[in-house]
Amino acid sequence: MADSIFLKNIKAIVSCDDNDTVYENQNVLLAGGEIKYIGGSDMGADRVIDARGMVMYPGLINTHHHLYQIFSRNLPAVQNMELFDWLTTLYEIWKNLDDEVIVSTSLVGMGELMKNGCTTCFDHHYVFPQGREGLIDAQFAAAATLGMRMHASRGSMSLSKKDGGLPPDSVVQTTDEILKDSQRLIEHFHSDEKLSMRQVALAPCSPFSVTDDLMEQSAKLARAYGVRLHTHLAETLDEEKYITDKYGVRPLQYMENLGWIGSDVWFAHGIHFNDEELQRLADTGTGIAHCPVSNMKLSSGIARIPDMLRLNVPVGLAVDGSASNDGSNLLEEIRVGYLLHRLNSSENAPSGYDVLKIATRGGAKVLGRDDIGQIKEGYAADAFLVDSGRVELVGAQRDYKSALGTIGLKGPVDMTICAGKVTVENRKLVGVDEARLAAGANEAFEKYLAKAQI
Repeated sequence: MADSIFLKNIKAIVSCDDNDTVYENQNVLLAGGEIKYIGGSDMGADRVIDARGMVMYPGLINTHHHLYQIFSRNLPAVQNMELFDWLTTLYEIWKNLDDEVIVSTSLVGMGELMKNGCTTCFDHHYVFPQGREGLIDAQFAAAATLGMRMHASRGSMSLSKKDGGLPPDSVVQTTDEILKDSQRLIEHFHSDEKLSMRQVALAPCSPFSVTDDLMEQSAKLARAYGVRLHTHLAETLDEEKYITDKYGVRPLQYMENLGWIGSDVWFAHGIHFNDEELQRLADTGTGIAHCPVSNMKLSSGIARIPDMLRLNVPVGLAVDGSASNDGSNLLEEIRVGYLLHRLNSSENAPSGYDVLKIATRGGAKVLGRDDIGQIKEGYAADAFLVDSGRVELVGAQRDYKSALGTIGLKGPVDMTICAGKVTVENRKLVGVDEARLAAGANEAFEKYLAKAQI
């Protein structure tokens, strides 16, 4: 594998930097996992790539996923359900998770992300069947196989059906068990060094599947170690009713009462916030992972992204779980997100380029990173390239910044580079045999569903 790469004759480089620079007919040197040079000079490297006709973009950043759900997507029984019924039904499948399922789904999901230009994946895993504690370790191993930059969470559930929650008893744990494993994972995997490939966040599942004590203790542990906090919030009106009926306050106030607000916190979805709550998010720097496709599929609602952007609320883009999205494609989220907000907000909607920036530098901010999300000297060598001569992109050349939103990309990117290494080339994964991966994953999928008698 080349330690340095020189990309020459790049037709256009959409940098997503502070000045929204688009470089034309320039070269880029990548070395040591970092962008070392952007300009017109010719340079030597271990590998030289002629990128003539290519458009280069920063690697996309996925800020919320549930990789394990890939083996429960496209199931007829749940396709028309909304969140609470959907979760209750699928927990009976998810309680059978094992290491084989986690490895297969992680490779498949991150592979699909990477083929569509994503170089950083945050996964929110919170289902831990009794006796299975190495699941996050398996995810990090899968990310290393593919060469992906991985932010994993030690998710958790501590409130089962018998206690008024949604999950079955077999996938909930005590607060002590959760905190002990959380500490282990942080100490073993988390790195906050520049260009880090592995980070850990603490992420209790949701206010309706964990106790107050677990939320509070998770926040204390995360801040003691300097790691970030994540959970689902304001996703549905059912959730809002659950919290207001049980605690007498709205969801955001409930979380703030438990210490869950601030620049080290981001929430998935964030659909049902009022004006005062949006301002509170902005004032505290609390982030949102926007999941447009999932929000549409589960009929959850439309997040107020135009208002969030106007207030400077940190917003990243996300695919959410593969069972609530049925895919792992951030390029699709860019286009759907652009169109959704155009439909709902007209001239106040973010542009196609605005949505691209949400998926790049917005995601970096939500994850607390200042070294990814832009094509800029000193930043991580994370990027993807698309052949501008593809028939699907005829007529796109006047505005490459917005094209991924306005036109979209039908099919995988031509090349993905993560940490200065080529991970997708000629629209195929480099690190694995795709046909063999798919065949093995389909076998594991059938065994998994057989256990649940599906």
